[in-house]
Amino acid sequence: MTCSSAARREICSKWRTYRVEAKTKNTNGRKFVARVNELDPGTTKKFILKPGGNAVEAFIVNCGGTHYAYLNRCRHIALTLDWVDNRFFTEDGRYIICANHGATYEPKTGECIWGPCLGAFLQPVVLEVAGEKIYAVCPETLDD
Repeated sequence: MTCSSAARREICSKWRTYRVEAKTKNTNGRKFVARVNELDPGTTKKFILKPGGNAVEAFIVNCGGTHYAYLNRCRHIALTLDWVDNRFFTEDGRYIICANHGATYEPKTGECIWGPCLGAFLQPVVLEVAGEKIYAVCPETLDD
C-alpha cells in the first residue's frame, strides 16, 4: 500500500509535533533545580515554575544541609522577597526576609515570625531528590 505525498506530509507533520511535545513536556510535573552539593548551607537559588501555564518565580534554600523551596512571594503583599537578585537571608543568615516590608520567615517552615503577616506561611514547593539531582514539583494551584 502506498500513500500520496500529501498524506505522508500530514503523517510526518503530526509525528514531528508529537516528538517535540514528548521532548519538552514534563509529564511528571517536576523540574530540575539543582544538584545536591551545588548549594552551600546558607545559600539560595531561584528558578521558574509554571503552574497553570503562568511563570512563577521560586527559590531553593540550603538551611543547615537540608533543602527547602518556596514560591518567591511575600505573604503580606504578593511581591518578590529578595532585596537583591537571589538574596533572601537576613544579614546574620538565620532567616528569610522580605526586602519590601521586613516580614521575617523561618527557612525550615516558611512561617512568618515577625512583620505584617505574622503567623502566615510562604507557599512551599515540594522537592524530590533523585540521585544527585534535586527536582521541584510544580504546584497545581497557587495560594492567594
